[in-house]
Amino acid sequence: MNLVSLEDNLYICHTPSATGKATPAYSSIQPLQNMGTPLNCILLIDDDEPTNFLNRLTLEQAGCARHIRIAQSGQEALDYLQDATPRPDLIFLDINMPAMDGWEFLERYRHLPAARKADIVLIMLTTSLNPDDEIRTLAIPEVAGFEHKPLGQEQLDVLLRKYFA
Repeated sequence: MNLVSLEDNLYICHTPSATGKATPAYSSIQPLQNMGTPLNCILLIDDDEPTNFLNRLTLEQAGCARHIRIAQSGQEALDYLQDATPRPDLIFLDINMPAMDGWEFLERYRHLPAARKADIVLIMLTTSLNPDDEIRTLAIPEVAGFEHKPLGQEQLDVLLRKYFA
């Protein structure tokens, strides 16, 4: 199945038919219903540009935030959070990043003034399959959850309903 284009929240894919010729298959992704007011801001902290592109696309299609900000390193995210405008309601944090990984970011995040962190939901969003990472994450009070990449519409829907409905 090859993705050909993206138009108005409609993925247009080609799938092989019984005759071997490609036929379009359509899959509409609906924005979240009954969520109420969109979040003011979501911050993605990840060094991987393709992942940020896909996650941003998922968030935009869901229509769940007025602003989406991307920090490509832990330090960039900490700098943003010092003076954040807009302040994020939700942060998705990758674990494995060069220079400052997600763990070091969390250590420094703990030292931010309480007003800079108030009411922020922080979710680890990672490709890590190491069960120790999830166990370690659950022991950190600032972290609300542990999720696997890539961020999907259903996964996002569950998180938004759990923390913001």
